[in-house]
Amino acid sequence: MSYIRQKLRLAWETTLRRRTILQGIGVLGALGATRAFAAGQIDRPPFAGNQPRPTQDLMGWYGTTARETAIEPAFPIVDPHHHLFNTASDKLYYRMEDLAADLSGGHRVLGTVYVEAYSAGWRKDGPEAYRSVGEVERIVGLTEQPLPMSWGSSHIAAGIVSSVDLAAGDDIAPVLAAHKEAGVGRLRGVRHHTAYDSGSVGSLNKHQPSPQLMAEPKFRQGMAQLQRAGLSFDAWVYHTQLADLADLAAAFPEVDVVVNHMGGLIGVAEHREQREAALKTWRQGLAELARHPNVKVKVGGMGMPVFGFGFEHAAKPASSDDLARAWAPLVEVCLETFGTGRCMFESNFPVDKQSAGYNEVWNAFKKLSASLSADERRDVFYRTACEVYRLPELRREGDAMAG
Repeated sequence: MSYIRQKLRLAWETTLRRRTILQGIGVLGALGATRAFAAGQIDRPPFAGNQPRPTQDLMGWYGTTARETAIEPAFPIVDPHHHLFNTASDKLYYRMEDLAADLSGGHRVLGTVYVEAYSAGWRKDGPEAYRSVGEVERIVGLTEQPLPMSWGSSHIAAGIVSSVDLAAGDDIAPVLAAHKEAGVGRLRGVRHHTAYDSGSVGSLNKHQPSPQLMAEPKFRQGMAQLQRAGLSFDAWVYHTQLADLADLAAAFPEVDVVVNHMGGLIGVAEHREQREAALKTWRQGLAELARHPNVKVKVGGMGMPVFGFGFEHAAKPASSDDLARAWAPLVEVCLETFGTGRCMFESNFPVDKQSAGYNEVWNAFKKLSASLSADERRDVFYRTACEVYRLPELRREGDAMAG
């Protein structure tokens, strides 16, 4: 057993040794969470997408419980994955004021990385290839000034990951240049939706990609242009695609490939019927990815219903203890496989808000990492994010605070 695994196991098994029932959903706690997933002991409604509750209903759900106090409030965080989209007139939305409200809970979030989503701010006309430039323009306009906080200020969208159609091949070179110009020095990478599933989960995807997209010649041409532009690739894939992603990472060793949401372990629909196989495929896929030093992983996204924990069906949002019990085995696999220097905790807000609040998510991560060394914790909370997304100022600020 490795050094990291020994430390994590000792801390988690001491804290989580008692099997508990997560209130309202009947999921076994602690290490039993994964066993329940594997054994099919969890009954719940059919999967209805990753944001089944409309935002207004979600706010009412959060009115049923008080927000937890942030633990270790002075410890620095760089949140490497969140979105901003729509308005209060839409079914789903997450505005700047909503993010500000979440950040006001007491965690010291020095800055964030904005990741494209929901075609937010896309241009309504003009050449189609350039319409996503509007999202970069929008986020830059929303975040021209740091967000004032009680402890100082938070640099929202210090880094930006935008949407570019890599399948357009060499034609994306001028598009990437336009994104860089719009980003005024903040563009760090691109995300192209590559998550494919042939079953029920995939049927709910608004834009289902081709199953072998990452191997297609035009997509590889687009990756080559991304490499020339010095940008990273954020990969949102499911666990069934990790071998394909590893092949892509091997072909472009100079591109930082950032695995979103721990590699998208599907725990619902048809995959619930083959739980042991899903876990095995996921672990093997992560191990294959870890062979390539240009691959990093975002540890989070587990609040999405697709993971199958079922918190979205509870009478009230999950507590940080609920999250830590359920998430511990999966977090352990990621840290063990990649090491802390290649892992970064993420909020994935507001999508993970379907399970728990911002304070609760970061409290859970702090509890789960309590046994790591000071340097290892700095890695997963801000250093890895700062390295991957080239945010040296935030790294220096975090080191000064954590030191």
